[in-house]
Amino acid sequence: MPLQKLALVLGGAASGKSAYAESLVAALDRSKVYLATAEAWDIEMQAKIDRHKERRDAGWRTVETPRDAAEILRDIPPTEAVLLDCATLWLTNHMLADADLNAEEDRLLQALGDCRAPVVVVSNEIGLGLVPDNALGRRFRDAQGRLNQRLAAQADLVVFVAAGLPLVLKGTLA
Repeated sequence: MPLQKLALVLGGAASGKSAYAESLVAALDRSKVYLATAEAWDIEMQAKIDRHKERRDAGWRTVETPRDAAEILRDIPPTEAVLLDCATLWLTNHMLADADLNAEEDRLLQALGDCRAPVVVVSNEIGLGLVPDNALGRRFRDAQGRLNQRLAAQADLVVFVAAGLPLVLKGTLA
C-alpha cells in the first residue's frame, strides 16, 4: 500500500470521497480508527452519520471528536490507521465555537505531522461552486480553501474524487 504517512481525499458533496478514503484505510493491515467530526444537528445529519456507520465493518473503532482531533491523534499508536472524516465539519465546528482558526489549524497540522500512524483526511472541495451570497459563507469558503491547501502541502498523497472516481493530484497509488 502506498500510504506512508498522510493522505488527503478531497471531493464535493456526495462524491464518494468518504467511501474511497475508507477503502484506503481498510487496505492497510492495521487496526482502524474512525475520527468522526460530525454532530447530529438534525434528522438528516443523523441519517447521514448512520449511513456512514453502516458502510464500515465491525473492525473500526469510532471516536467522536467534533473539535479535538489533534488531541486524539497524539495518542494513536503506530499499529493503527486513522480516518479523519471530515476536515470540513471540523472547521465548521471551530467556526461555530468562534475559535481562533489559525491556531486550531496549526494544532491539527502539528498533530498530523507528529502522529505515528498513517492518517487519511477527508475534506470537501467547496470552492468550485457559486460565490456565497453572504459574508459568513465567503469566510467559510476561504477558510476551507486555506485548510485544504495546508493539508495538501503536508500530505504524501492527495486524491480528488468525483462521481466515485479517484484522480491523484499528488503522490502515487501504485
